[in-house]
Amino acid sequence: MEGGGRPSAAQAGLLAASTALTALVYSVYRQKARVARGLEGARRVRLDGDLRAVLLEAPGRCVPYAVIEGVVRSVKETLSSQFVENCKGVVQRLTLQEHKMVWNRTTHLWNDYEKIIHQRTNTTPFDLVPQEEGAGVTVRVMKPLDAAELSLETVYEKFHPSVQSFTDVIGHYISGERPKGIQETEQMLKVGTALTGVGELVLDNTTIKLQPPKQGMPYYLSGVDFHTLLQKQESSVRFWKILTVVFGFATCTVLFFILRKQYRHHRERRHLKQMQDEFRQAQERLMREMNAEGGETLKNACVVCLSNTKSCVFLECGHVCACNECYWALPEPKRCPICRQAISRVVPLYNS
Repeated sequence: MEGGGRPSAAQAGLLAASTALTALVYSVYRQKARVARGLEGARRVRLDGDLRAVLLEAPGRCVPYAVIEGVVRSVKETLSSQFVENCKGVVQRLTLQEHKMVWNRTTHLWNDYEKIIHQRTNTTPFDLVPQEEGAGVTVRVMKPLDAAELSLETVYEKFHPSVQSFTDVIGHYISGERPKGIQETEQMLKVGTALTGVGELVLDNTTIKLQPPKQGMPYYLSGVDFHTLLQKQESSVRFWKILTVVFGFATCTVLFFILRKQYRHHRERRHLKQMQDEFRQAQERLMREMNAEGGETLKNACVVCLSNTKSCVFLECGHVCACNECYWALPEPKRCPICRQAISRVVPLYNS
């Protein structure tokens, strides 16, 4: 603690950082909890012949947040894999990723580093249809790339290692970067994949559409069932809740430490003030008694103990105010009780 009982700069900085982290983690936890509650409260609808009637009865022919499960089917044409024969899909993502080792000058270690140097995503319109054939109900999926969780299957992956000469190796050690190679990946949402869609379900003329919700809730196109998706979100909520409790406890601990220091400082100051008041009252009482006995005795009495005779001259201030015992009892560095000036030396006083 600094003077006056104020917390030090380090303590104040630690409390501010801990509070900010707690607030940040708590805001993430609230967002995750809101998403989990919204997902739990989403209306589950079946992809069957009654779906159109459900939307006709809904306000504005819209279910703001609905869960629907179906199988992917392309509307017109499909996308073909560039590497795998007879692999058809409706979303295709091609990625080139660079892998290299980078020298860390702090830890003096080589660390893995990955960087996407090129990525292209192709899409074609597709529907969700019932798993049973012949139901005749389809849901058009809008803006699939906006989904928070789009399940793409990796259909092709190949790593192309870098070919390096001896000169290249020397140059890489000097520059601090060692290329490892390029990884080529193709991911697809294949036709026939079972999807769980969570979003806004709307009847637009004769077309039923699943699109991103307008209430700020996340849009999902997941390959897992709804129960698994909900469990995943609830697990994330529990993790951020525990993190919030941990950071909150740390903040409370820091705050308790600072308040305890302030309380101790305040208690010490109060105790010191109480001692000073008692000493002043004792001085006043003794002075009254000595005034009643005679002024000459009070005039030559030590100002500290008020019992012994003054026997010291303090230099350089020149005050004669204390006895030898009280001088030696003064705390270091010794200062004159009258003017608080430092005492450089003491001359004994002899009364004739």
